Amino acid sequence: MTTESLSGTFLLIAFILYTLSFIIFGIAVTGKKWSERDPEKHVKRWGRLGLVLTVFGLLFQFGYFITRWIAAGHIPVSNMFEFLTFLSMMIALAFIIVYAIYRTAVLGLFAMPVCILILAYALVFPPDIQPLIPALQSYWLKIHVTMAAFSEAFYAVGFAAGLMYLLRVVNFKGTSKADIKERRGVEVVIFVVITTLAFVITVFIFKGIGYEAQFKQEITKISQTGQETVETSIVDYVLPPIVQPFSSTVVSMQPFLGMDEPLMTAPSWMNGINAGRKLNTFIWSLIAGAILYVLIRLALRKQIGAAIQPAMSGMDAEDLDEISYRAIAIGFPLFTLGALIFAMIWAHEAWGRFWGWDPKETWALITWLYYTAYLHFRLSRGWQGRKSAWMAVIGFVVVMFTNVGVNLIIAGLHSYAGV
Repeated sequence: MTTESLSGTFLLIAFILYTLSFIIFGIAVTGKKWSERDPEKHVKRWGRLGLVLTVFGLLFQFGYFITRWIAAGHIPVSNMFEFLTFLSMMIALAFIIVYAIYRTAVLGLFAMPVCILILAYALVFPPDIQPLIPALQSYWLKIHVTMAAFSEAFYAVGFAAGLMYLLRVVNFKGTSKADIKERRGVEVVIFVVITTLAFVITVFIFKGIGYEAQFKQEITKISQTGQETVETSIVDYVLPPIVQPFSSTVVSMQPFLGMDEPLMTAPSWMNGINAGRKLNTFIWSLIAGAILYVLIRLALRKQIGAAIQPAMSGMDAEDLDEISYRAIAIGFPLFTLGALIFAMIWAHEAWGRFWGWDPKETWALITWLYYTAYLHFRLSRGWQGRKSAWMAVIGFVVVMFTNVGVNLIIAGLHSYAGV
């Protein structure tokens, strides 16, 4: 077995262990209701088992990280597949740290799905080992990316605890405008999570059946001297092309549900790497997410948040609020160092300037300002409870757009990470 295949095996085992730990945490939380002897003892026992599985999953994922590093010859955080797998590992580590402090089994019921979803989402991207481009051949790659991911892992735990708080306190039976607005907000967050899950499932289904479509795209570029050049590239699809790339022709396309040609063309202003394919992926994500959400709603016959809320009945809302705040408070200084200060030093070393308003730099600054506002409102204005929880939930959406959306949709110096 080669080092690269061994790393893949380690990653698969970690994914299985994380999934099992999520199931065990679910038993710990929901099982206390039918535990006849000592519900609290039941929660502690199963929660401990869930933690052990998480720790072993983390060890196997660390084994993946080391073996892939050996196979690649550089730290494996240079593209979307590698970064997202590393981020999921950091989320598992951050969860273990927070769990060691608060000993709250129900946190695993929400933090571990975030870890699992991000790891599953990473598997959508090509796992091939790629050589480092010149700009990444620096020791700052190890410092900047790893610390940024570690800080964002605590933001993820803060998101999980914030969502738990909302599920605990939202009145799903209230008829006031405020109650209805809050319920809808929670359902939107749940829909986003379900859409991510549906997207991963959809991609794996079409990969499993071997679906393929291919387009030849021609892009005209104008140099600073005014000279026009035409670049030709081949764009591969694994999902049926509802949208084809701008200025492209079909090379090959397997029919799907009577659709033997794309329904539309991507707009010309979408100039990120393979923008047409990514718009197509986004549309499929919404379709798959809507279908899965409706199926779950039909099965539950109520809002999903209302179905989850009973599992939160034994939780102290103030504890959840405190966990969310503490996790973000830990992540903020790490993000300041890793994602801003160290990034600026590396930018000066690589590109000759500390700041250039590149889309990734801009969104990193937006993320930092957002969490600065969160801490300001929390500490100076007394924004606790609902307001704090909503900011924690929305903040992680900003984090994920900074990491995924910017790399995939917006062209810039960091677009290599979207490959």
